[in-house]
Amino acid sequence: MPEFKPSVLFDDAYGSIGDVTFYHRGGKCFYRRRSHSAYPGTSSQSSALEVHRRALAAWRTVPHGIQLVWNRFGEEAEPHKPPYDHKAHISGQNLFVSAYHGFATLGNEHKPEPQRFVKFPPYSVKVGDAVKIDDNLVLSVAVTIGGRLSPDRYRLLSKIQLAEPGKGCHPGLMRNYLADGTCGDDALSIVIPAYRDLWGFDLRQYQIHARFILLDTVTGYRSQYLSCSTIIKAR
Repeated sequence: MPEFKPSVLFDDAYGSIGDVTFYHRGGKCFYRRRSHSAYPGTSSQSSALEVHRRALAAWRTVPHGIQLVWNRFGEEAEPHKPPYDHKAHISGQNLFVSAYHGFATLGNEHKPEPQRFVKFPPYSVKVGDAVKIDDNLVLSVAVTIGGRLSPDRYRLLSKIQLAEPGKGCHPGLMRNYLADGTCGDDALSIVIPAYRDLWGFDLRQYQIHARFILLDTVTGYRSQYLSCSTIIKAR
């Protein structure tokens, strides 16, 4: 993974151009050959694409005056991608689509009304062990949330990859799972269905690579993610 070297013309880079993709890790910018999918995508990916298309179609039905309100709120929201200079912002359309996706993930897909982006509270996630129930692997997690807003306002979305102990993370193999209950509960469960078929093995211990995200049930917006890599027991 070659490191990107700043120059007089460009001091940073992100995204893809041509056959090159720029990405950030540990505060440094690297680049790699842009990957191209050799398959049409999983059913979940196809479903997510359909949601995105419906979100874009819904945006086109929003009256212009309301779109301007979304644009104003978008100027107050920082992007989840670099540069993290507190100067960049997103468009009203991106904010609308983000809310639409969030509500769809929560099982409440609808055309959202304009909402300001409220800064998410600090939070942490503790991963416990898992239990095998029929074809499901049920992972136990606990969420701690600071700030003044009620933790019941938030749901926990996880992106998870199961691997053999010691194996590294492959973001392309992560799958989305919404934890049951709200973050105000003492303990949450993340159900991974058909885990044997999905990951191709059945072990007593797993290396788990995860990204945890808060979903705001009021606005549909999502937080920056927390990364976690640990070994869990499965009984």
